Amino acid sequence: MDAMGGQPTNRVVSLDRIGEFSKGTAAAVGAPGPGQAVVRVRRAGLCGTDFHAFRGRQPFVTYPRILGHELGVEVVDVGENALGVKPGDRCAVEPYLNCGICPPCLNGRTNCCVSLQVLGVHVDGGLQEWIELPAAKLHASSKLSFDELALVEPLSIGAHAVRRAQLKPDEFVLVIGCGPIGYATMAAACAAGARVWAMDVSDDRLHFCSARLPLARASKVEASEIAEMLKSEHLSAIFDATGNATSMTKAFDLVPSGGRLIFVGLVREDLTFNDPEFHRRELTLYASRNATADDFRQVMSWIESGRLKASALVTHRVAFDRLIDEFPSLLDQGGKVFKTLVEFPES
Repeated sequence: MDAMGGQPTNRVVSLDRIGEFSKGTAAAVGAPGPGQAVVRVRRAGLCGTDFHAFRGRQPFVTYPRILGHELGVEVVDVGENALGVKPGDRCAVEPYLNCGICPPCLNGRTNCCVSLQVLGVHVDGGLQEWIELPAAKLHASSKLSFDELALVEPLSIGAHAVRRAQLKPDEFVLVIGCGPIGYATMAAACAAGARVWAMDVSDDRLHFCSARLPLARASKVEASEIAEMLKSEHLSAIFDATGNATSMTKAFDLVPSGGRLIFVGLVREDLTFNDPEFHRRELTLYASRNATADDFRQVMSWIESGRLKASALVTHRVAFDRLIDEFPSLLDQGGKVFKTLVEFPES
């Protein structure tokens, strides 16, 4: 917004249909009403949701759609609000738009609102220069960079899983899957004081995580060998962040008696387990979905205090103006791309 109250052109990148982006402009964002804010997007992270949407494998995306839910933004105008949000604030965006009146919302479980809408999935997201958002979904920090603010959302996914598991300091936990969500889970578990064992089938991903996190152990192990190795370990919880049905099913057999199994990854398949064994060991199974405002605040506190190094996630950067041209190469590199940040023009 300029000093006269007008708005510059809002350039957007839209995913018009599977495999086809276009550049364009969106309708002008007007003056925000009460409880709303107009923000300028400074950074946007790309994640598996965006790549799956491009390939047509994201079940909840409809087209055309402006992707982008991992955002670092600057507030440029704000309506009346009791939250202290003001122009100039640098913020992370909590991209989960909840109704506030359903039973989960009223019980503080905003992440599983019955009518939840996620930016960049159900409604247009942040691959545009300006966007209007609820002020309550903005988490300000005077200490964090726009890079770090854009990384709060993916790291909060791991923090929520760790909070679901109610980890205590010095617990020994296994995280299966060393992709970005597995990394976020390991980072949160380490920040919470747990000792973490990472496991994956990829040497590259194991190395990436072990080089950046204070892991107790990192192993590339075939599934048939895991159970034998676990006999000598005293684990209390296993997180599966693979999004792989085979891994998630086999994880039931690995959890020790009295232990917890936390599914952070999501798969569009039925999962089965042996009920007598489930009861004999009195296991606890948790699903972990998205994150809450508390998780955002926790992650931001960890980053600000130095307990969590957010920038270690980033492997690639792309200018907003070059995104359409370079997006296919990010897909082609597969596992070599861990986290890409889209950088928006300064003016």
